[in-house]
Amino acid sequence: MTTATQLPLQVTATPSALALIEKLKARYGELMFHQSGGCCDGSSPMCYPRGEFLVGDSDVLLGEIGGTPFYMSRSQFEYWKHTQLTLDVVTGRGGMFSLEGPEGLRFLIRSKVFGDDEIAALRTAGRI
Repeated sequence: MTTATQLPLQVTATPSALALIEKLKARYGELMFHQSGGCCDGSSPMCYPRGEFLVGDSDVLLGEIGGTPFYMSRSQFEYWKHTQLTLDVVTGRGGMFSLEGPEGLRFLIRSKVFGDDEIAALRTAGRI
């Protein structure tokens, strides 16, 4: 969503993803997401207790969902920077180290390409 005074969100979440985040927060405390774009587990969003995964200069903070920061590796971001990412939940097995695994659910990313005006706004703001 874009308004005259707001940048488009680079990451959002579905209601079911937000509900799972709240459930995991109640169990594990504050959380964080990281998506590396690597093989196997790295190709899906990984949910960790906040601070368990160390982020650095090679990671980009896309925003927060449900009060939870979402990071992506800079190399992966280069491929996805023109898309709005939406965190969703489906039935199945997630990443081996991601906290949602025991729930029988997994987080996944859906994406939508930004429109020209959204891309211009993000460029002007130095976000892409």
